[in-house]
Amino acid sequence: MKAKKFDAIIVKDLSRLGRNYIEVGNYIEQIFPLFDIRFIAVNDNIDSYKDPKSINNVMVPFKNLMNDEYCRDISNKIRSVFEIKKKNGEFIGSFAPYGYIKDPNDKHHLIVDPESASTVKLIFKLSLEGMGRTTIAHNLNELGILNPLGYRIKVLNMNWKSKKINKDYSFAWDTTTVNSVLKNQIYCGDMIQNKGKLISYKVHKHIKNPEDEWIIVKNTHEAIIDRETFDKVQEAIMSRDTRLGKDGNLSIFAGHIKCADCKRAMVKRQSSYYKNKPRKYYYYACSTFFRKSIGLCTKHSIRNDRLEEAVLEAVKLQISLVIDADKIIRNISKSKKFNYKMDTVSNNIDRQERELDKYKKLKKSTYEDWKFGIIKEDEYYEYVKGYEDKIQQLDSSLKKLYIERATASNKNQYDSGWIEKFETNKNIKELSKEVIDDLIEDIYVHEGGNITIKFKFQDEYQNVVDYIKENKYLLEDK
Repeated sequence: MKAKKFDAIIVKDLSRLGRNYIEVGNYIEQIFPLFDIRFIAVNDNIDSYKDPKSINNVMVPFKNLMNDEYCRDISNKIRSVFEIKKKNGEFIGSFAPYGYIKDPNDKHHLIVDPESASTVKLIFKLSLEGMGRTTIAHNLNELGILNPLGYRIKVLNMNWKSKKINKDYSFAWDTTTVNSVLKNQIYCGDMIQNKGKLISYKVHKHIKNPEDEWIIVKNTHEAIIDRETFDKVQEAIMSRDTRLGKDGNLSIFAGHIKCADCKRAMVKRQSSYYKNKPRKYYYYACSTFFRKSIGLCTKHSIRNDRLEEAVLEAVKLQISLVIDADKIIRNISKSKKFNYKMDTVSNNIDRQERELDKYKKLKKSTYEDWKFGIIKEDEYYEYVKGYEDKIQQLDSSLKKLYIERATASNKNQYDSGWIEKFETNKNIKELSKEVIDDLIEDIYVHEGGNITIKFKFQDEYQNVVDYIKENKYLLEDK
């Protein structure tokens, strides 16, 4: 629609456009008219071109509301059916948990998959022997065992498409995957469901349920791990998980520092020696290297103190650049030449907006001229093409003028407050989690210790720089 690849939408009735009455109403009343799209709902006798009043008929929102209610009612009925199946211990997931497959004779029953079940047993065995989850992940990867996702795709040949899948990294075990296996009570033969839910039939966001809302039905399928072994492993996990981190604090770089090659998060680690001499310090290293396999990536280590020093200097420099650019724009906006130019820009916007409106009306009236036989069909298409080309040219020109006016008035068209975020920290002396979260998108650590910082608002800053380059001649003080 935005690319102007069609002029009309035809549906059987309003429910075929959608069942969310707020969204459907928004499209019919605002979005379609904005893009000059004709909307036809055959059975509901709606045609926005031949009968514009049909869109504003009082029955339209009422029908949309009924369509929405139908969708809500169906959703509730399906949820009720699923609830009964869960309480009966029937498996309702799309994919069987790792270690099991669905029974060919009953898709709600699980049976043991010998190959993956042997891996589950190995994981529990290694954990009982005192091996940590990171070490277990390393061992599994060195043995060439696929993780649950890889096993599902490559061995069970299940159709699983995702842009996030990268064969080198996505099919390898890591601490999180090992942990999910060790904590899954389903391996004792118990069906554990209702761990999460969608917010509503309209909002398809999955949220976790508290444990007291889980539905647990015991002894619904064959166990892979006996309960005594499972309980021992849980006790061991609890004893390890309740300890504080090495330094007891959340890193200020948490969520932002990544490996430059595999793009995975870096982990903070502690060392007690530096150049063979006793000295405690912290450093960051690639999580793929430590948690999955040494062969999948390199260490990419960098000392915490050096990282903080480098990032602080980069932040200071970026703040200085943004503030300087802001000052230059303010100086430009105070010049006489600028005021004259802005008057010209405003006049051009007014003129081109009137011209755009004129060509849109001409395009619409051309259809009527063709239908009433005033012009021929080939003339109609020729006129329409000419009008569309002109409309496209004016749209493109107006966008540039809007950006120019917005940037010149020291307000970015996307976020007018981004410059203030940098100005607030202009006297920064040390880094904090808040500063990192406000100003930095990602920090990439390269092998050898070099870093690349991706700041937030880089596009907005570039717009300002481009504007200064184009308008520096307006500065009265050269």
